[in-house]
Amino acid sequence: QVQLVESGGGLVQAGGSLRLSCAASGSIFTINAMGWYRQAPGAQRELVASITRGISTNYADSVKGRFTISRDNAKNTVYLQMNSLKPEDTAVYYCNAEIRSTSSFYVRSYWGQGTQVTVSS
Repeated sequence: QVQLVESGGGLVQAGGSLRLSCAASGSIFTINAMGWYRQAPGAQRELVASITRGISTNYADSVKGRFTISRDNAKNTVYLQMNSLKPEDTAVYYCNAEIRSTSSFYVRSYWGQGTQVTVSS
């Protein structure tokens, strides 16, 4: 069984910073891309940032220059450093990882449970 556990969400004032973490655990053979998505009330889930195993990154235009994604392959963990937060960043943030478990030949997508980020104006 594979699990993704997120931490680091909370309430912050506009202009502040938060750091999200997501640790993958369980019967992991290899992890390919990892990423963060978010979903605001009444909106669709959207990609915030992603990172390959080779550390190539991709960001949504709305967060470029403010958010930084990174990963520690030895710890099976991905991070999202969020600076200069805006009220429109308020959402539930979900971790995603493309993982091949030890019991499968195939890579599948796993999701964390989500962590709330609220930015007050």
